[in-house]
Amino acid sequence: MKLKNILPIFITLLMLSCNSNTVTNQADYSPYFSTEIDRTKLLEDVNFWTTRIENSTSSYSYLISRANANTEVFNVTGEIDYLIKAEEDLLEANKIVKDSDAGLLKNIAANYISQHRFKEALVLLKKAEANGAKLNGTKKMLFDVHLELGNYIYAEAYLKDLKNTSSFDYLIRLSKLEDHKGNLDGAIEHMEKAMAIAESSNLKGMKLWSYTNIADFYGHAGDIDKSYSYFLKALELDPNNAYAKKGIAWIVYSHEKNPEEALNILNHITSYHNTPDYDLLKAEIAEYNNDLKLKAEFLTNYQAAVKNDRYGAMYNKYNVMVFSEDLLIPERALEIAMQEVENRPTPQSYDLLAWSYFKLGDIKRANNITEEFVDGKTFEPAVLYHVAEIYKAAGKTAEIQPLKTELLASIYELGPTMVSKINQL
Repeated sequence: MKLKNILPIFITLLMLSCNSNTVTNQADYSPYFSTEIDRTKLLEDVNFWTTRIENSTSSYSYLISRANANTEVFNVTGEIDYLIKAEEDLLEANKIVKDSDAGLLKNIAANYISQHRFKEALVLLKKAEANGAKLNGTKKMLFDVHLELGNYIYAEAYLKDLKNTSSFDYLIRLSKLEDHKGNLDGAIEHMEKAMAIAESSNLKGMKLWSYTNIADFYGHAGDIDKSYSYFLKALELDPNNAYAKKGIAWIVYSHEKNPEEALNILNHITSYHNTPDYDLLKAEIAEYNNDLKLKAEFLTNYQAAVKNDRYGAMYNKYNVMVFSEDLLIPERALEIAMQEVENRPTPQSYDLLAWSYFKLGDIKRANNITEEFVDGKTFEPAVLYHVAEIYKAAGKTAEIQPLKTELLASIYELGPTMVSKINQL
């Protein structure tokens, strides 16, 4: 075959190979990227209940209603002040009934879960359990909190007590437990069953929850097309859903290696829903794009945001990594990691502690913590990378190759900045 005949074929094949990673299409998601928040409208419910409280001698139910309205504002905007205002109203309402309303105790516990105050949430849920009202709902939340605290035996016991394979709430929790155990296939199977129930029930909240969670699971399993399609289905239901848009941004960045478009998407999200972790994701993308000045700018924004005391322990995990990796202040990272282990003694928290010691050069202590509290107890790729680095430093070369193989299979979840680090293991 002559060169002039081969050349067009070669160019076509080259173009196809260059576009082989393309899953998204801007035309699919751009219709959802015109969100603007009308604050006056958003605060209508809050102001309505405030007026009722001011003009009433019996404010108990109105306080709860205003707390729920403030929680919704927090969910839309990500602004921590509204979550704290909700907490204040719920606590004021609880003073009136003195822990006698199990539903209110669960409402306060849900607020504390959002603030990562899991031990305090557990205390309230135990009170609600003793109350006995609507006990199944209390047990579901007890499963959630025990799982977050690393009390896996208690979590499984509560889930066993709730067993009902035709229940959406049971299946999503079973899925979450299987994911914790590293059984991604099982997690997906149970989430698909839960999604089917949500769709047959045609309840927006259940469908939205199942679509965003199944999208995450499909992404972790490497099925990026399905992940993308379910994030789009979530946006069809809720065009303002920041989580679904963030999921698409991650696909664009990690899978398609298009940092500019990923930043465009994130900038759109943070125009109406802004939490500190978005600045860290933007910083990572800027680093991948070799724009160190922009990375520094985003890190500065993050640090300024988390100085707000109202965030409490919500960003401890991120702060450990920022102080140990970017700011190179491992002593401060260690302080925060110790606090996180106290608050939430999970394998992930112990990993932060081990990593902080590793960054301080105390390989022996890092290795001991990893062996006792981390290795084999969680399957999160970011944690496995730390395990591999610590074992490498400790001279445990036989353990590194299986970890490296698993990490290379998890590049999508870890992000492209991790490729060279993993290859150097």
